[in-house]
Amino acid sequence: MGGDRLAHGFTAVDGQPRPAAWVEVLDRLAAEPFYAAGKERLLELLQARPGGLFLEVGAGTGDAVRALRERYGAEALAVDSSLTMAAEARARGVRRVAAADGHRLPFRAGRFDGVWADRVLQHVAEPARVLDEMLRVVRPGGRIVLADPDYDTQVLDIEDQDLARRVLRFRADTLLRNGSLAHRHAGLLAERGLTGVTVEARTLVVRDPAAADNVMGLRTWAHAAATHGVLTPSEADRFTTDFDTAVRTGRFTYAVTFFLTAAST
Repeated sequence: MGGDRLAHGFTAVDGQPRPAAWVEVLDRLAAEPFYAAGKERLLELLQARPGGLFLEVGAGTGDAVRALRERYGAEALAVDSSLTMAAEARARGVRRVAAADGHRLPFRAGRFDGVWADRVLQHVAEPARVLDEMLRVVRPGGRIVLADPDYDTQVLDIEDQDLARRVLRFRADTLLRNGSLAHRHAGLLAERGLTGVTVEARTLVVRDPAAADNVMGLRTWAHAAATHGVLTPSEADRFTTDFDTAVRTGRFTYAVTFFLTAAST
């Protein structure tokens, strides 16, 4: 982990006190209609055909790999740096799983018809290196699809908007390694010579704060910021008070935009 970035759970699942908790987080996300629809669209953008061979980098529990096989008749390998996630993917019936680092994929060049990473580049130490590895293992004319939220797009309706912006900035710049990279994915692909680059934006709008807290811990961000000297403890307390008031009065709204970027090699 470089700079002042924090050890976000998905960068070090196996080192957490209860690694299985991150499996539960992924399952809660998968049950949300927004995330399910986004994953379905991501698989469509791969343009998979029966008999094709694909790779998911940062596959987590492997649910998307299984969906690709079931819906499109294509085979896929699941790669995740976490032994916990790799074991869970195998337990759920994923046939081909590797515990490996996306910065150094253990596959020969041009092996796959397509490769994808869903909410992965925001967490990695060197996103450009991971992207280059993904491109290395895709055959000429193959597909690459990237999906990530861009935390530069966040909004939160609580009373003190300046305080809200400071907390959201902390989320984008410190709680995540690459929290505002997603809007640059298209440029990264274009400068590497990929063709037919497309970008789709999908905005997550949260009105039920329990949904956000269960998977994002949004209510805790201010106190995390205070721990790292970005806010004072009193400011963090005020954020929590404003947050709870917004929930109680029905004004609470949080939103962030995800970018789905696809191209051909």
